[in-house]
Amino acid sequence: MASLNVRAAILSVLFLVLFLGAWQLATAPPGAPEHELTELELLMGLGAGSGGGMPAPTQVFSLAWEELSLAFHDGGPNDKGIGLQLMYSVGRVLAGFALAVVVAVPLGFLIGMSPVLNKALNPYIQVLKPISPLAWMPLALFTIQDAATSAIFVIFICSIWPMLVNTAFGVASVKRDWLNVARTLELSNLRTALFVILPAAAPTILTGMRISIGISWLVIVAAEMLVGGTGIGYYVWNEWNNLDIAAVIFAIVMIGIVGMLLDAVLAQAGHFLRYQE
Repeated sequence: MASLNVRAAILSVLFLVLFLGAWQLATAPPGAPEHELTELELLMGLGAGSGGGMPAPTQVFSLAWEELSLAFHDGGPNDKGIGLQLMYSVGRVLAGFALAVVVAVPLGFLIGMSPVLNKALNPYIQVLKPISPLAWMPLALFTIQDAATSAIFVIFICSIWPMLVNTAFGVASVKRDWLNVARTLELSNLRTALFVILPAAAPTILTGMRISIGISWLVIVAAEMLVGGTGIGYYVWNEWNNLDIAAVIFAIVMIGIVGMLLDAVLAQAGHFLRYQE
């Protein structure tokens, strides 16, 4: 009997084949073979890249092959390959995410260890947390006056809250018995934080990081659509303006793949941070 992973993989591939088949049938015109359609579209100027309708999977695959073969092409401000655009976006996400880690984790420790500080800061957290990160973009552009740095600031804003809340919760949830033992052993506050609280709270902190990186990747696409210049968000918006729907679909798939990889990296890190009592 096949293992669970093998059966799941087979079923997953089957779902993909069914989806692509349905997509291909839905985009094929009645009574016209695909090669006749392509010639007709070329004659009329109604190809997938010219607003002539939803492209077929074969057209998207063809465009994907071309784009990936020139992934790091750089022909100027408005002519960069998909690889370069993704690198710009990932770089901004990681920069904003790293800044959020530097701020959120230490502050979360302080909030989790101090009930007074928790109650004092909680109203501000609850007010700021629901604000859409994109609402900060006009203010960031006005004060920072740099599109790329403003995008990083927006990523920082949207990343900080899940990490802050999860860190504070994880620290506050550490068993009192362990803290009492640390006091009995006369450990300093720093050693208690590093060797008692941090290992116990690490899984919860990592959960906050996974939530933050997912939100960051969602926000950067929208932010780059607003500010333009470079990045996968700008790529999607530019291709939409060119009415190249096949390129838009290809970019959407690439956004999903990169987001999955970012989450997988933190998920893999979680295997090394599982805390055993």
